[in-house]
Order: sequence, then C-alpha cells, then structure tokens
Amino acid sequence: MRRLVIDALLGGLVAAALGLPMLGFRLVDSATGLTLATRFDWVLWGALAVMAGRLAIGLARKAFFPCGRAPGEERPAVKVPAAPSPRILAGWAMAAFALLLPFLPFADRNLVDKATLVLIYVMLGWGLNIVVGLAGLLDLGFVAFYAVGAYSYALLSMHFGLSFWVCLPLAGLMAAGFGVALGFPVLRLRGDYLAIVTLGFGEIIRVILQNWQELTNGPNGISGIERPSLFGLSFKMVPPEGQQSFAEFFGLEFNGDHRVVFLYFLILGLALLTNLFTLRIRRLPVGRAWEALREDEIACRSLGINPTNVKLSAFATGAMFAGFAGSFFATRQGFISPESFTFMESAVILAIVVLGGMGSQIGIVLAALLLVGLPEWFRELQQYRMLAFGGAMVLIMLWKPSGLLSSREPTIRLKAP
Repeated sequence: MRRLVIDALLGGLVAAALGLPMLGFRLVDSATGLTLATRFDWVLWGALAVMAGRLAIGLARKAFFPCGRAPGEERPAVKVPAAPSPRILAGWAMAAFALLLPFLPFADRNLVDKATLVLIYVMLGWGLNIVVGLAGLLDLGFVAFYAVGAYSYALLSMHFGLSFWVCLPLAGLMAAGFGVALGFPVLRLRGDYLAIVTLGFGEIIRVILQNWQELTNGPNGISGIERPSLFGLSFKMVPPEGQQSFAEFFGLEFNGDHRVVFLYFLILGLALLTNLFTLRIRRLPVGRAWEALREDEIACRSLGINPTNVKLSAFATGAMFAGFAGSFFATRQGFISPESFTFMESAVILAIVVLGGMGSQIGIVLAALLLVGLPEWFRELQQYRMLAFGGAMVLIMLWKPSGLLSSREPTIRLKAP
C-alpha cells in the first residue's frame, strides 16, 4: 500500500509539473493590452485527478491480479482462448476515432487542421521507423527526402501541369532514388559515423535548394502550388474553366471547410496505407532481414543475407514514404521554401520515433500527439510553449527511457510441434 501511495504522489507531481506551464498560465486581453493571468487551481485539480487515478489503478491491479502463490504449488495449465491483442484493439479504436473526428460536435476547422499536421508527422515517423526502428540505421537527414518529395511535386506540377495524383507516386520514386543514393556511401558506416554522414546529406540537400535559383527559386521558395481535386471536382469558389466545384456538384453552399476536411482524409488515407504496408512487410523476408540486421550484422552475413541490399531497401522504402508526405505538405501549404526543411524537422521526427518506442506503430502516434499536437494546441502560451515541449521530452525520457511503448511483439511466432 505504501508503494502505491508513493507512486500516486509521484504521478501527481509529474502531472503538476507538466500542467503548470500549459494550464497554469493564460493570456488575457484587457484594456491595457495582453496580461498574463494564472489559474493554478486547474493545475491542482489535475494533479489530484492523476493521483486518484493512479491509486485506483494500483488498487484494482492488486485486487484482480494478486501476485505470488503457495510454496510448492504448481501453476495450473489454463488454455486461454485466442483474443485480439490490447494493442490491436487500441489501434482499431484510434483509426475509428480518426475517421469520425471531422464529424464530431466539438471538431472545428482549427482542430481538423491541427490533426492534419499531426498525421503528417505520424506518416514521417512511420517512414523513419523503417530505417531506425526496424533496420537499426540512425538517420539524422531524413528531412532531405521530405524536401525532395515536396519540391518534386511542386516542380512537376508547375512546369508540366501534372495533377497531384500523378505527381504523388513520381515524388515518392524520386525520394526513393535519393534514398538509394544516400545508402551507397554509408554502407560501411555504423552508429555515430552513420548519423554524422546522414546529417551532412540533409544539410547538402537544403543548401542546394537554397542556392539553385534557376530551379528552386532559392530562398524565395515556390508559391502558387496546385491543390488536389476529388475526381476532378475543385474545392475553389470559382473552379477553373472546364471543371466543376465540389459544392456545386453535390448541391451544397460553398464552404472553405470542405477543402480542409478533404485534405485531412487524404493524409489519413496515406498514413493508414503506410501503416498497413509497414505491418505487412515486417512479416515478409525483407522485413525480417531488416530486424536481423538491426540485431547483429555479422550474424546476417553468416546466414547468407546481403547487408548491402538490406540497407538500400530500408533507405529507399523509408525515403519513399517521406516523399509522399512531402508531396502532401506542398499541396497543403501551397508554398514551400528551404526554411521548411531544416535539421530541426529531422530532430523532431527522430524524437517521435525514439520516444514512441522504436518499432512501435502506436507509440509513434502517441509521441506525435505529444511532440507536435500539444505544442500546436498551446501555441497561445508563446514563450512557455517550447519550455513545455522540452520539459515533456525530458520527463518522458526519465519515465520511459525505452519509449512510450517499448515492448514489441515478435514478428513471427513459431508453434510448438
């Protein structure tokens, strides 16, 4: 009982420390301008709720799952019927919530737009998870493939008049080609040396985008990027000549929220396809080769696995999904510049993968919500926003150093004869 109380107190202190910068202060618009007001009662009630919750969970576990048994007593063999894993159920629940989010009563344009941004980073995290979590290759230049995908879509759309649906696979192939180009020079590198080289590759791509004025327009960026359409239906108030607007086709009044919801479902579909592909490929020989390479490269060679092909396939696959995410980012923003693809983007994506638990798909979603969603949601706190961001990262690493969901289920289960 004493241990449960101490655990509840620690949980309350952590909740108070996290909630103080995010809930304890707010900006109030008064006659003299913006003033900083406090609401420490919110923090106190939140900490008490966390303490009560942790204490209730501990007591429930102790009541329903008592540990230990009498000396010499053998544990009876109980045949447990096959049931879905809690993580599988949680994944389906999160997918259902994401599908219903735009139609919920509390979902406004701002919430859907923030959810779209979170899904971009979820897709990037799942792509980097192939390289870092499955293959064990530390990549600090992942933002380079993100940039290649964005600029590929923008340039193909502007100079050749291609639609988003045609440019999307082309941008992914371009990014995958750059992934192979990065993979060849780093085949013999590991650990810190690999991280340094990939970091340099990311900076090289950014410098090229900034200085190649004739192609990328340099630091001024590219604006006026074409928006995607739904089977030829435009989401503009005045559609281009020869096209019909979405609202006119369905007999609705024009509303700018239609385009926001469409973009949300578009990135949700891309993210779910990325997740489905990753879960499927982990069970294939190439996926098992990635995990074997992560564990021991020498053992891989002794088993006849070619590390060169395995590394190149991991880099190319992860880069392809980054290219898809970059294409969507370009069409969502309508403007891209080299400043959108700095090293900080790579650091945030890598932090999402590490804090989520390398190899865990659901953990990456939770980490993206914490590291991207919360800072965006509390943007009104201004200077306290990044303080809360850094504090949350430190506390998570102290609380769960292996990630939010560090335990991983085996890819293949062998049945006993």
